[in-house]
Amino acid sequence: MSENTPANGKTPVDFWFDPLCPWAWMTSRWMLEVEKVRDVEVRWHVMSLAVLNEDKLDELPEEYRDMLENQAWGPVRVVIAARQLHGDDVVGPLYTALGTRFHNNGEGPTREAVAAALKDVGLPEDLAEYADKDTYDTELRASHQEGIDKVGQEVGTPVIAVPGADGEQVAFFGPVVTPAPKGEEAAKLWDGTLLVASIPGFYEIKRTRTQGPIFD
Repeated sequence: MSENTPANGKTPVDFWFDPLCPWAWMTSRWMLEVEKVRDVEVRWHVMSLAVLNEDKLDELPEEYRDMLENQAWGPVRVVIAARQLHGDDVVGPLYTALGTRFHNNGEGPTREAVAAALKDVGLPEDLAEYADKDTYDTELRASHQEGIDKVGQEVGTPVIAVPGADGEQVAFFGPVVTPAPKGEEAAKLWDGTLLVASIPGFYEIKRTRTQGPIFD
């Protein structure tokens, strides 16, 4: 699925996200900028912080554990339900609607925000009922696993995969950045990220975060 080139000839960029994560949201807004300045097309996929951490809940801080258990399942279940019932093309717009309400507007992952986001993109508001259902958990876990298999278990969201020079996918976690670069800055970060990620044996570059996500 992920390696197929779109009919328009653009380079496919597969992006795995959990709508709850503010840092994945920042990266996703950057990727939309990259689409404007590089010949790429983003294809959106869900992954789940709840699934990623379900075997290590006892090791996590209480506040983060509470978030995973009581907030993380709902939004991603709604997105996967929308995808299963209405097709791949609704995933990106729904993510934008959810993220705008959750993060930019400060509404958080409430049932009301989810229903409003569905309405924003013309999807049935009753899809919000899937937040409490495991109907499509098998599909959710499969989508999550497809992304995480490309980078390993020791990362989070987002995961990005893009064809390398030899046709094989190059995948990585991140980049973690704030605010989301625009224009030529977005292009520079994209080019540089691909450059380092394509080096065999390259694993990590990192520095301490000194500010939180800047939503603009």
